[in-house]
Amino acid sequence: MEHEGQQGQEPQTPPAGPARYAFTPPEAPPKIEFKRVRRAPGKPPEKPERGGFKLQRWHLLTATGLVLALIMSLGWVGVDGWRAKGHLQIAAGLFVQLQQQVQRGDVSAARGTLAALQSETKAARESTGGFGWTLTGHLPLIGDDLQAVRTVAYVLDDLAGNGLPALLDVAAGLDPHRLAPRNGRIDLTALNAAAPRIARGLAVIRRAQAGVADIDTTSLVDKLAAAVTELRTGLAEAERIVATADRAAKLLPPMLGANGPRTYLVLFQNNAEVRSTGGMPGAYLVIHADAGAVTITDQGTAAKIGTFPTPVRALGVDEEGLYTERPAIFPADVNLSPDFPTAAELARTMYAKHSGIAVDGVLATDPVALSYLLRVTGPVRMPTGESLSSENAVRLLLSEVYAKYPNPSAQDAYFAGAARDIFNALIRGQGNPKGIITELSRAAGERRLLMWSADRDEQAALAGTVLEGRLPNNDDAAPTVGVFLNDGSGGKLSYYLTQTAALSGGECTEDGTRELHLKLTLGSTAPGAGLPSYVTGLALSGDPYTVRTNAMVFSPIGGGIVGVTLNGKEVEFGSGVERNRGVAVFTVDLGPGSSQTFDVTLQTADQPRAAAGTMPRLWTTPGVRPWKTTVTAGPACTRT
Repeated sequence: MEHEGQQGQEPQTPPAGPARYAFTPPEAPPKIEFKRVRRAPGKPPEKPERGGFKLQRWHLLTATGLVLALIMSLGWVGVDGWRAKGHLQIAAGLFVQLQQQVQRGDVSAARGTLAALQSETKAARESTGGFGWTLTGHLPLIGDDLQAVRTVAYVLDDLAGNGLPALLDVAAGLDPHRLAPRNGRIDLTALNAAAPRIARGLAVIRRAQAGVADIDTTSLVDKLAAAVTELRTGLAEAERIVATADRAAKLLPPMLGANGPRTYLVLFQNNAEVRSTGGMPGAYLVIHADAGAVTITDQGTAAKIGTFPTPVRALGVDEEGLYTERPAIFPADVNLSPDFPTAAELARTMYAKHSGIAVDGVLATDPVALSYLLRVTGPVRMPTGESLSSENAVRLLLSEVYAKYPNPSAQDAYFAGAARDIFNALIRGQGNPKGIITELSRAAGERRLLMWSADRDEQAALAGTVLEGRLPNNDDAAPTVGVFLNDGSGGKLSYYLTQTAALSGGECTEDGTRELHLKLTLGSTAPGAGLPSYVTGLALSGDPYTVRTNAMVFSPIGGGIVGVTLNGKEVEFGSGVERNRGVAVFTVDLGPGSSQTFDVTLQTADQPRAAAGTMPRLWTTPGVRPWKTTVTAGPACTRT
């Protein structure tokens, strides 16, 4: 049945005069009539006429409904938001408590805390999961804040429900005491069981990072923006730690012989004769690993390997231009370059030519790192009867040994004995396992513990870690500058070096590059007399007590060295390129008690992203004494 349009009266004309805003209402309400209309067969029904009043009423009802829904949503969101805030605040405290319990090894208490944490994050997620949050999330002024709170709640609940349980299981199963060597063997069962759980936890952490990465903190209220930034920082630190554990769980079993025997060359770098990666490779050990059982199969010194009449392998044009052929001829010079993978491959090749054994990998450490380990293992008794401790190891191994044992063969025996005895103390399980892990981590963080694997997949897993010993392959995160030192005296005078470096970011240029400024100060604490001839060595500077050092400054990738000055005067320097980084090389001669300060200006490559240039990074050669370093950010770059 079809109805006609509304029937209404013509509007009254308002009277003239003062009452012009008054009008006379209709005498009666509009009347709606219905009538039956006949139509011819097959003819479609006519569309009803739409009256203006009905359409306006529909729009009004719709708008009113939306407003009411929005008001109700705001009310519900306000209530739920208050609840969510409370749950998230409690969860934040529980996260800290859980971390402390895991660090103490109190797994039982940690499980109870995790259950409480999961309850709070679930409640926060449910409080932010209603339709009201979806609707109000698109409002101006408050929409971004509401969406951010909702995202944080979802991320934390996913982390608490799916990531932390796996990692807590790992913490329970990987008690450091279970991982500690016992009678020369490391139990690999726990590591193999932990690997998939660590990988699962890492995946959840990275999912959480992706979840909060897109939150625009510039549009949030200050407290919420700060909370999101803090969460990002915490997740980044968690990702770094768990990613390291993930690599270790995947690498250690095969490297310790889980899938067949392995052999490794371990180099002990002598920091008293500085090289770019730390020190001249002096003593070495060869260790054999089979199903977790580790033994020493050979030991010696670089002198025992000897020099080679021709390079053991061809060097690249850039390498040879900077270092000549020496790294491929002299075992003591394999690490003139700061690139440890290059040094390790050269050392492996040399040892193979010397012994006929192609090792599966190369490790390097130094007496400073050994002194860290001796803090945990306690002193070891040397074959000479001396006690080697954390307090005297650096002094004995890098200085006093040359006065006590003038004969180089006796020195070699002393170094070999020290390396063997410290290694045996570790492999027997001497010392607190947790403390050993802590000290190994410290040594690795200072680049005093380096590792290279001949297995390509394993080496790929090491890429980008502190163990790799290679400057970053890209500077997307920040421009990286390297300062590396090589002895030029031909002796052991680097023991007396002091090092200070300050790196700061300069202004951006129109072409997208940036200048960086490095202030490098080298000093000498060497005496003016009384040193053994083996320490003063070849005296290549012309004076036995002058410390000569060849300093190398590496620019960021694609950048270069603009200039070097000493006391405001330009200094001539050698130049080259290594791995797409500009290199400046200059010689520093330091008499007893003197110091010199160099100012180096560097330039970055074009940096299309502003974040890629604000805070530079600085790498340095590990020395006998720690470097004093400062790094200062430059102004932000904005590209148009």
